[in-house]
Amino acid sequence: MGALLEDLASNPHLAPTYAAVNALCTIGTEEAYDVINREKLLGFLWSLKQPDGSFNMHVGGEVDVRSAYCAASVASLTNIMTPKLFDGTAEWIARCQFWEGGIGGVPGMEAHGGYTFCGLAALVIMKRVHLLDLKSLLRWVVFRQMRFEGGFQGRCNKLVDGCYSFWQAGLLPLLHRTLHAEGDSALSYTNWMFDQKALQEYILMCCQCPSGGLLDKPGKSRDFYHTCYCLSGLSVAQHFGSGEMLRETVVGSPENILKPTHPVYNIGPDKVASAIMHFMQKEIPDLNSKNNEM
Repeated sequence: MGALLEDLASNPHLAPTYAAVNALCTIGTEEAYDVINREKLLGFLWSLKQPDGSFNMHVGGEVDVRSAYCAASVASLTNIMTPKLFDGTAEWIARCQFWEGGIGGVPGMEAHGGYTFCGLAALVIMKRVHLLDLKSLLRWVVFRQMRFEGGFQGRCNKLVDGCYSFWQAGLLPLLHRTLHAEGDSALSYTNWMFDQKALQEYILMCCQCPSGGLLDKPGKSRDFYHTCYCLSGLSVAQHFGSGEMLRETVVGSPENILKPTHPVYNIGPDKVASAIMHFMQKEIPDLNSKNNEM
């Protein structure tokens, strides 16, 4: 058993790959960028690609929408994204949209906030958002904000959870910008399509631990995961628009304001731009030239 666990621990996995690439892009130095072996990263992504367009999380591992997003995120940031690598992926994600309007982990699975963000963000990266029923998705997500608590639930008939402050609220900038590009005249030009103040109040008053860190809901333990996504959701709720159109809504002290986060990658927008500019100067690795059949 020990040998098996040791072997599993050494296997590369898409979730920590996504986190590591984001962390290195956040550092944003030449030394950090050079840590990423783009040729091996591309080979790893190919090893996970399935005939139907989906991706495994690791070799022999589970398949769900998270893996498609993680693959698209790291590939687009590091300039190893090719149409062939993601052939069929957008269509597979579209089949995961459930009748409720949100996206499930795999086709036919119940709509879920985390999977919905991953699916929509991946399609934004691939420029294939039109494959979804966006109005149905919008209706589903706005009804996930709880009237009393102000935070978001992840699925219908579930309790509020601090991490969905990003997974659900983070969908609204993506939907807003897509629908705006399509000329939807019903969109607001002053706020995202959820109660930004109510979400901030839930995070600030219900999710903060007095000794530091953030949590799911009162009574739960703090952890790095909920600290990250509560803060990410707080950032989304504080900032509307971008550039010259940026508007800020801050509940409580002005010191509560956070830096903006990129709605697709969930790192600083400046860090995303710097990474893309850096890696765009490099050629996409040609794995076939090294006798690697894809």
